[in-house]
Amino acid sequence: MRKSIKVVIVVVVMAVAALAYTWPYIEMEFAGNAHYTEQDSREYNFYTPDILKKMPRISDRYDFDFANVTGPATHVYAIKFYDSEDTGKIDAWLTLAGYQRQSECDEELVCWRGADPQETVYVGRLKGEKTVIVQVVYDFT
Repeated sequence: MRKSIKVVIVVVVMAVAALAYTWPYIEMEFAGNAHYTEQDSREYNFYTPDILKKMPRISDRYDFDFANVTGPATHVYAIKFYDSEDTGKIDAWLTLAGYQRQSECDEELVCWRGADPQETVYVGRLKGEKTVIVQVVYDFT
């Protein structure tokens, strides 16, 4: 009887430890949105697509956002660069990375498309602020 109780206790402790370790990832998987910085390593590694990880930093002050729009159909990842209005380095980097500037887009933004047909990159400046925003949108519909 004692040995079986010890085994049950060990199994329960291991299950609780596994759940405690994986719980933050479970929460992130089902999150509708997130706001984080590069120093928030768990969120940064989980949410941030490679294109935003590799993108040149045009300002010392920047942060990231994630939004799951309309359920699983569209994911929007964004980086905001504060105290900057110059998108030249980003445009040049996107060109080198194989993206092509699109002729039609929202009048406030510049759109880029790469090899992935589900991915669109939007680059723009926020009106009234010295802020550049880069959004990567994956449309799964």
